[in-house]
Amino acid sequence: MRMIGMGVLLCGLAVAGGCQSKLHDENKALWEQNRELQTRVDEGHGQAGQVEQLQGELAARDAKINELQNQLRAPTPGAGAQPGIEGIETSYNAAAGEMTVNLPGDVLFDSGRATLKDSAKATLNKVASAIKTDYSGKPVRVEGHSDSDPIQKTKGQWQDNRHLSMMRALEVTRYLASQGIPEKQIATSGFGDTKPRGNKKEANRRVEIVVVTR
Repeated sequence: MRMIGMGVLLCGLAVAGGCQSKLHDENKALWEQNRELQTRVDEGHGQAGQVEQLQGELAARDAKINELQNQLRAPTPGAGAQPGIEGIETSYNAAAGEMTVNLPGDVLFDSGRATLKDSAKATLNKVASAIKTDYSGKPVRVEGHSDSDPIQKTKGQWQDNRHLSMMRALEVTRYLASQGIPEKQIATSGFGDTKPRGNKKEANRRVEIVVVTR
């Protein structure tokens, strides 16, 4: 009985120390030990003191199994626990503590325009809700980007691609502010084609929302 108790204690210490890789083995071992204890209870036949002691150990072991199962359901630190928004493309820079939400320009705006599409607002609503819920008060940067193609259809409205990218970023900033994110919390920039993202034009036409997560 003392050896069983020591086994439980060591298991608890391992979990407390963050030994996530051992949780599955520990959980399996506890279930097997529980079956053995239950057999001993069933064979107790009138030995009231021993049965009561074994039943107490069973209850403690059950509680330990529940604790292990909860830990197994939780994300492993550093693997899958990165900040993100479900259904929206994000990346995370752990060194900087920054989550970047990537929003394709074609999703947000018509070609050469800086007025949000109605269809884009549901996505921005989701982003705004996540920022308010999980990162309230944290600095946010809205950064507009473009490809290097000269503006054709609306060239009378914009000085160049950088001007267009800035106005698009400002439109997103104003929309986030309308959804309850203080505008003083948001820094807005337009980079034009100075920070390309690969060779595809579609990838470069984008607005990024960078959220400081810590």
